[in-house]
Amino acid sequence: MKRDGDNIVTIDGPSGVGKSTVARRVADLLGFSCLDTGAMYRAVALKVSEAEVDPNDPASLSRLLSGTMVEFSPEGLVFLDGRDVSKLIRTEKISSLSSELAELAEVREFLIGIQRKIGEGENIVAEGRDMGTYVFPGARYKFYLDATVAERAKRRFLQSKRGDIPLSDVEDELRRRDRRDTLRAENPLRPAQDAVVIDTTRMSAEDVIAAIFLRTKDISFRGD
Repeated sequence: MKRDGDNIVTIDGPSGVGKSTVARRVADLLGFSCLDTGAMYRAVALKVSEAEVDPNDPASLSRLLSGTMVEFSPEGLVFLDGRDVSKLIRTEKISSLSSELAELAEVREFLIGIQRKIGEGENIVAEGRDMGTYVFPGARYKFYLDATVAERAKRRFLQSKRGDIPLSDVEDELRRRDRRDTLRAENPLRPAQDAVVIDTTRMSAEDVIAAIFLRTKDISFRGD
């Protein structure tokens, strides 16, 4: 029998741990959609940047959000107000701004509303920082991926197309992101009490994907 929360798998964890890669692959294996919440925050950050809106001006930010639509295509492309912004949101500037915006209650509640609405109508693998603790607390399967800062920095460094950023700078930025995410007042980064915590430091992405899939492959998402 299908139960509430059976249509959702959550994958949380700090920046650079590989949530997006793992979530997309697990979603493919399960036949689910992948909800990349980080991309949603980046899309809002792009709009804030392009509109030159001061994030600390509640009235201006509220007006901007009221006319904002963030959507995903079946192929995983990100659309902002009908425009494909999949590549535009993958810059360090937008990444940094999205982390700052994630601390603002107005932005968080706006996007969480969209995320929960998606979760009501689709089978999803949702990745982020508070999917299992706040956005989808009733999800049956919750995972929290972790790794050392050094390992996460190495992964991000190898993925980056910019060779002019020293590895030490990448590690410093991750430490700042960790502090910001774990100490923020609104839904700080932490594992859900009922989450399976996976230390991925010495694991390949395929190993992590396999570990999650083995725990979720028999769930009755398509059950009667």
